[in-house]
Amino acid sequence: MFEVDNISHKLMIYAGIIMYIFGSIGNILNIYVFTVWSRTKKTSNKHSHSCRTNNSSLYLLVSSISNLIVILYPLFTRIMLDGYEYHITKHNVFIICKLRYYILHTCDVISLTCICLATFDRYLISSRKVRLRKLSTTRKQTKLILLFIICLFGIHSIPIFKYYSVSKTGYCTIISTIYLYYYLYTFQIFLHGIIPIIFLSVFGILTFKQLRIISKRKNHYGTMNFDKQLSRMLLLISLAIILSSIPYCIEQSYLVLFKKNNRQYKSYFRLYHVACSILYYTNPVTSFYMYYISTRSFRLQIHKMFCCTRNTHLVIVYRVKPITMSKQDF
Repeated sequence: MFEVDNISHKLMIYAGIIMYIFGSIGNILNIYVFTVWSRTKKTSNKHSHSCRTNNSSLYLLVSSISNLIVILYPLFTRIMLDGYEYHITKHNVFIICKLRYYILHTCDVISLTCICLATFDRYLISSRKVRLRKLSTTRKQTKLILLFIICLFGIHSIPIFKYYSVSKTGYCTIISTIYLYYYLYTFQIFLHGIIPIIFLSVFGILTFKQLRIISKRKNHYGTMNFDKQLSRMLLLISLAIILSSIPYCIEQSYLVLFKKNNRQYKSYFRLYHVACSILYYTNPVTSFYMYYISTRSFRLQIHKMFCCTRNTHLVIVYRVKPITMSKQDF
C-alpha cells in the first residue's frame, strides 16, 4: 500500500508541475491570440469575417482567462495537497479550502459556459438557415452576456465561503448536509457534468454535420475556411471536456453518496483520485495545444507573434535586362 501511495504522490508532483508550466504558457498565448481576433477592425474590408468570428473569440478569450486562473491557484494548491501532503489547519483554511474552491468552481463553470456559448455561436453561424444565422448576437450583446455570466456564477459560489471548512482528518469538507447535496447535484453533476456534456454533444454533432456541407462549398476568399477551422477547434476542445468531466463527476458522486464526504482516501482510491484530478485539469491545460493542432489560422497567429512579421506586404523587384539590337534586325 505504501508503494501505491508513493506512486500517487509522485504522479501528482511530476504531472502537476508539467501541467502547471505548459498550461500557464499555453493560456497566456491563448489570451494573446483571442484578444487579437476579438478586436473590431477599424479598416473596412469587403471580405472581412471579423463580425462573424468576434463572438466566438470573445467567449474563448474569457474562457482562457478563467483557465489561467484555475491553473495558477487551484492547480498549484492541488499539487501541494496531493503531491507534497501539505496539511490544512484552521489558520490556512480560508486560503486552502474556502478561497480555493470558490475560485475553482467559479472560474471553471465560467470557462465551460463560454465554451458552450462559443459552440452554440458556431452552430448558428454555420447554419444554412438565415433565421438561425440572425440569432447570433452582436458584439455589444456578447459583452453583456459575458458580464452576466461572470456576475451570476460569482454570486452563486458565495456560499462556499460559509460552508467549506477543515475536517478532523485534515481535509476540506462541507459542514452543511443540505448544502453538501446541493453542491453535489448542482456543481458536480449538472454544471460540471450533465449540462456541458449534453450541450456540447448535441451542438457539436450538429455543427459537425454542417461542417461537412461547408467543406463541399467553395471557400470564397477564405471566409468559409476560417469558420470551418474555428468550428473544428471548438469540436476538439468539446470532446476533451466531455472525456475529462466524466471520471471526476463519478468520484465526487461516490464520495458524497457512499462515503458521506469522508475524504480520508485509501491507497488505490487515492491513486484514482489523483488520476481524476489530472484529467480534470486536462481541459484548461491542453486547450492551447488543441487549438494549435486543429487550426491553421491559430498557428499562423502564433508564428506571427514570435517571428514579429509586422509587414505583410511584399515588394517584388524585377531586374530588366536591356535588349540590344544588331544591324541585321533592321
